Amino acid sequence: MSGTYEATVEWRSGNGEPFLTRKYSRAHRWTFNGGAEVPASSSPSVVRVPMSDPAAVDPEEALVASLASCHMLFFLDLASRAGLDVVSYIDRATGEMGTRDDGKVAMIRVTLHPQVTFAGDADDARVAEAHHRAHELCYIANSVNFPVTVEPVE
Repeated sequence: MSGTYEATVEWRSGNGEPFLTRKYSRAHRWTFNGGAEVPASSSPSVVRVPMSDPAAVDPEEALVASLASCHMLFFLDLASRAGLDVVSYIDRATGEMGTRDDGKVAMIRVTLHPQVTFAGDADDARVAEAHHRAHELCYIANSVNFPVTVEPVE
């Protein structure tokens, strides 16, 4: 499988923003090829408000969400093929930033916390296998250089 994926990231200076004094807004917009637009910004933990927008998605959150979404999509496909009748899926995934051994600040781990509700009983072994396979198949998890762990919530 191969493909090309595109996103447009757009930022514009506001009227009278003191760009050269570094007090400019970091708010910007992501536009995807299907037409979806997402307000984005630096994280308020990196650049203080009001120069960042806490209501917007920051790149670190987007990375965590991409990992969780990828896992979920593979899990749902595998669960349906295994006869596991999923009613809902919620993942309150967490990402941890830190300093790597080389001194660079980076995402150092992401933990997925999927909570899956099934119609009727679900065989624990088949659920565990679906999570395991979803993790192995997830394109995003296969693309990052830090550990991604899956800790299902019951």
